Amino acid sequence: MSLARIRWMATVLGVLGVAGVLVLHWLVFFWVGTERTMGIVQRIFYVHVPSAWVTFLAFGITALCGAAYLWLRDERLDWAAQSAAEGGLIFGAIMLTSGPLWAAYAWGTPWTWEPRLTLTLLMWFVFVGYFLVRASAEDRQAGKRMAAVIGVLGALLIPLVHVSVLWFPSLHPQPVVLNVEEGPTLDGDMLITLMTGLLAFTLIFFSVFCLRYGLEHMRYQRALALREQTRAA
Repeated sequence: MSLARIRWMATVLGVLGVAGVLVLHWLVFFWVGTERTMGIVQRIFYVHVPSAWVTFLAFGITALCGAAYLWLRDERLDWAAQSAAEGGLIFGAIMLTSGPLWAAYAWGTPWTWEPRLTLTLLMWFVFVGYFLVRASAEDRQAGKRMAAVIGVLGALLIPLVHVSVLWFPSLHPQPVVLNVEEGPTLDGDMLITLMTGLLAFTLIFFSVFCLRYGLEHMRYQRALALREQTRAA
């Protein structure tokens, strides 16, 4: 895929994503009903859950592309894995910031070492390690391979984060959307607002993903050009 096409895709996805975020804010502040128990602070939910969804999506892409890179040794797969991991760290930071803000009111403390929070924080730091390994390895190719392995192992925490509230009941609520037994337990307006947030955040993630992938593509082309110039000289 050409750089021009990548930039075009990033622009379109970014514009749609920003428009979706504007719609989300209107829904959150002027349309969706107020939750009866927690009141207005519950509206953090519409940022916290979409950011968590995108974090898991991004780290899942990192793992899939990393595993494929270990098998095929295609540099484009490594670019995709790295681009997704960076997006995952950004949205993971949003998730880990918005969660404690909500918990400070709902639980009376911004943080408690319960299973889901602990596993989520551990997963985020695993992907911080993904970039530390890439940056510190003397052999660049070996660093990419080690990072790919870390990405695959880190993504194994995603299903554990999801089921942790079922296996180890704690302060964190059980799923209200992916509830296998009862189905979504949200009111219709809340579900629509949540889905708007999920769509908007996903579009923004893929916009950032395309931009980051395009940057790696450009660096690769520049390295090839410099190599050709060196050989010609």
